[in-house]
Amino acid sequence: MVYLRQAKTRGAVDFGWLRSKHSFSFGHYYDPKHMGFSVLRVINDDIVAPGRGFETHGHRDMEIISYVVSGALKHKDSTGNEYIVPAGDIQVMSAGKGIMHSEFNPSKDEAVNFLQIWIVPSEKGGEPQYSQRAFGNSTQSGESSGAKELLVSQDGSNESLTIKQDASITRIQLKKDEQIEQVTEGRKGYLHVVSGTANVVLASENAPISVNPGDGVGIYEHETVKVLGNDPFVALWFDLPS
Repeated sequence: MVYLRQAKTRGAVDFGWLRSKHSFSFGHYYDPKHMGFSVLRVINDDIVAPGRGFETHGHRDMEIISYVVSGALKHKDSTGNEYIVPAGDIQVMSAGKGIMHSEFNPSKDEAVNFLQIWIVPSEKGGEPQYSQRAFGNSTQSGESSGAKELLVSQDGSNESLTIKQDASITRIQLKKDEQIEQVTEGRKGYLHVVSGTANVVLASENAPISVNPGDGVGIYEHETVKVLGNDPFVALWFDLPS
């Protein structure tokens, strides 16, 4: 069984300084058919105007990942962290028992586009944690030294950033006509397209699924998934518990 979430069907908000598309119910947007996928609770595709951002606000008991697609994001929190997160960097904030933070676009003339991702943790409470790092491959070019790059995991393997959940996020980058394969093996999987187009071929389906930027494909059960790039293609693959 497959969960399809086309970009054009996502929830949308426009506050002038913020334009956002919501893959799952969030804030002012609510749809009981789209409340998350496994422990993946939020994927917001945010575009923030120059010099604007999210004022100081609180979170708790959530793993919050920021994936900067273009521009840069300034993070400041109540534990003393204050960093600029440029395109290509990944930021992880484990809210734990509670943390206050703000996120702003520090540029005077360039918008920032980033994905705000929330994953429900396997344990509540604990001290808040923050981590950030640059990864080797470009987020936009589709040119890569390898088709897969582990960004986030529970155990921090391959120098990935850690989260408090049995889940991982892998970046897939394909050139035109390149192909990769994923096998869910009793897990759930979710593919979110960042840029480019591809065909997703499932062993259980008769026809390939064509995906475009912002589209999502969720896999509920054991499945072999092949992704064939039609052009330079970037996506995030979420490996999630059943």
